Amino acid sequence: MPTRQIMKELFKDYRFAFAFIVLCLLVIFAAFSVFSPYDPTFWFYAPRDLPASWTHFLGTNSKGQDIFWQATFAIRNSLIISVIAGVISRVIAVMVGLIAGYRGGMTDRVLMFVSDGLLVVPLFLIIVLLAMLIRDKMNIVNLGLLLAFFGWAWDARVIRSQILSLREREFTQTAILSGTRTMNLVIKEYLPFITPLVFSTLINNMSWAIGMEITLSIVGLTNMDIPTLGTMLQWAISYQSLLLGRWMWLLTPIILSIFLFIALYWLSVSVSEYLDPRIRIQRVGVE
Repeated sequence: MPTRQIMKELFKDYRFAFAFIVLCLLVIFAAFSVFSPYDPTFWFYAPRDLPASWTHFLGTNSKGQDIFWQATFAIRNSLIISVIAGVISRVIAVMVGLIAGYRGGMTDRVLMFVSDGLLVVPLFLIIVLLAMLIRDKMNIVNLGLLLAFFGWAWDARVIRSQILSLREREFTQTAILSGTRTMNLVIKEYLPFITPLVFSTLINNMSWAIGMEITLSIVGLTNMDIPTLGTMLQWAISYQSLLLGRWMWLLTPIILSIFLFIALYWLSVSVSEYLDPRIRIQRVGVE
C-alpha cells in the first residue's frame, strides 16, 4: 500500500492526527536549537530574571539563560535520550524474544532467567545506584544506553510468548517441512506478526525513558549542565520558581513534557491498532 494511502487512513483516527501534529511541532521546536545564538552550557550570557519580551520570548532565569532557547535544547536532548533507549532496547528485546521463543529448551530457560532477574529486582534503585557510579560521565548517550540496558526485559517476555504461539501454528510446520531456512522463516513469517507489538513497546519505552530521565535529573543524578526536560525542572525547583512567581521556569518543561507524553501514547495506540490484523479485519467488516 502506498505511503500516502497509509497516512490517509491513519489520519482518520483523531488520536493519530493529534499525536503526529504535536510530535512534528516538538521536533521543529527542537530543531530551532541549531539556530540558537547562545551556548546552552554557558551562564549569565543575558540579564537575570527578565520577564517575557520580544528579546527573550519566555524570559530569562536566575542563571542568566534564555528560557526559550534552553527549552529547544531540552526537548531535543530528551528526544535523543528516548530514541537511543527505545531503539537499542527494542533490538535486545526482539533478539531475546525471537531466540528464546523459537529455540526453546535450555536457551529459552537461560534467557528468561536473565529477563526475570531484571524484572524482579528494584529497577529504579539499581538505575539510581549505577547513575551515581557514573555520574561524572553521565552524558546524553550514556544515559540513553543505561536506560536501554534495563528497558527490554518485560517486552522480550511478551515477544517470546507471541513467538511461542506462532511456532505451534500450521504454517510454521509447513515451512519447516518444505525446507525453509530458519532466518527466512523468522524474517518473512514471524516479524510481520510482532511488528505492531515492537512498535507499540518502542513508543512506550521512549515515554518511560523520558520519565526516568526527568526523575533522575530531579534527584540530581544527571549532568545539570546539559539541558533536558528533567534538568530544566530541577533548576526551576532549586531556584524556588514557585516562591518567586517565575512561572515560566516551571511551566515550560512541564507543558512540553505533558504534550510529549500524550502524543507518544496516542501515537502508540493508534498505530498499533492500525497494524493489528484482527482490528483491521473488524474495521473492514464494519465499513
